[in-house]
Amino acid sequence: MERTFDQHISRQFNTELENLRQKMMTMGGMVEEMLKHALQAVIHADTELAEQVIAADDRVNRIEKQLDEECTLVIARRQPAASDLRLIFAIIKAISDLERIGDEAEKIARWAIALADVHRPRNDYREIEQLGANVLEMLRKGLDGFTRMAPETAVEIMQADKKVDQDYETIFRQYYSYMVEDAKQIRRILDALLIAKSLERIGDHCKNLGEYIVYLVEGRDLRHESASEFARQLRED
Repeated sequence: MERTFDQHISRQFNTELENLRQKMMTMGGMVEEMLKHALQAVIHADTELAEQVIAADDRVNRIEKQLDEECTLVIARRQPAASDLRLIFAIIKAISDLERIGDEAEKIARWAIALADVHRPRNDYREIEQLGANVLEMLRKGLDGFTRMAPETAVEIMQADKKVDQDYETIFRQYYSYMVEDAKQIRRILDALLIAKSLERIGDHCKNLGEYIVYLVEGRDLRHESASEFARQLRED
């Protein structure tokens, strides 16, 4: 279900709003690339790729600050009402979560460097790879949902987040048993567990993105609603 906002009499205002949205999507693309490369750095022990992710975090931080300032200026100049104000607020909220996703990707890259020089498990962190793939797909859906203004995307992301939480709990129990069995591997396993925790946090930020889409399109706060209830109401609309 794709939706669009009404065009304004002022073409300049339309341009300003579209520029804000496009810059947010550019930032989202950068963060998505950071997360993808951070995961590859872990799986393939690629320290050079990890260093690229670490360097990219500064650029994402600068974009977040600049875009936040631009949103504030548009509010001050245009005094937007209704859906336009929701769009700007949704962008402000979204770039904050995207910046935090970038921070988590940077952490994963740093742990990837630490893990590159130590003994690797036989499965090459397959469980981390799968968890990361699921979280990366959540991020892609969130960005796509913003592009299409599709509130049903929030349901898919909320459901995916539950699976990510369950998978993280499984990894936690698995890694805990590894530490009990072999104390010499505690440092390595703790680093891998921290990576899994960062991925679980990224899943939470992606869930927030889904909620912002609903707020943007419908002016509705999903923070205390279940995915099943919102899905039911979407079907009835």
